[in-house]
Amino acid sequence: MIYMTYAFALAGLISGTVFAGCGQETKKTQMLASDNYYTMDIDTDTATFGTGCFWCTEAIFQELKGVLKVTSGYSGGKVANPTYEQVTEKKTGHAEVVQIVFDPAVISFDELLEVFWQVHDPTTLNRQGADVGPQYRSAIFYHNAEQKQKAEHYMQELDKSGAFTSAIVTEISPYKNFYDAENYHQNFYSNNPNYGYCSYVIKPKLDKFRKVFEDKLRRKDAAQ
Repeated sequence: MIYMTYAFALAGLISGTVFAGCGQETKKTQMLASDNYYTMDIDTDTATFGTGCFWCTEAIFQELKGVLKVTSGYSGGKVANPTYEQVTEKKTGHAEVVQIVFDPAVISFDELLEVFWQVHDPTTLNRQGADVGPQYRSAIFYHNAEQKQKAEHYMQELDKSGAFTSAIVTEISPYKNFYDAENYHQNFYSNNPNYGYCSYVIKPKLDKFRKVFEDKLRRKDAAQ
């Protein structure tokens, strides 16, 4: 888990780069407000990221303003409807990921990428900290040509800037599939805050994330 001084450089890259608006789709989306769900028609976009254990990734992206729904699951592999046990056996090709439905009028894909690059180490191949295996690889599964362009652009600029001491090894691949993880994986941190992994791994990551991205938090009380 790293938060580096390159945050300012990355913010500059994002604010200084002009891209055409992403393609959006209109759908009925479950939207979170005051901890209650309700449905409404809204223009949304989707991002699919892997930053290691999806319990951590989910807990972070759920707190961002403009993020409407975060689902933990599996992507990037060849086995249909994999189980958690199959994925952990490292034979399915899937990564643990989150699928993020967001309102691009509130938070852009660029801003989601800013969070993505800063809340994990994209230079370690098939591992994040003590979590080791291809299912924990750093990955961006892009949904359209523009997401691909942006992901590759920022990765190249970060590498050129020397923000990391090692080369970025993030996989940038076309989105092909996503399978929801089992129900007990969904909202894992919220439902199990006292679980050992949550207390010793996720909470410290969230505390750092909240300090760096305070202005992007969905709720004023999110950092409490």
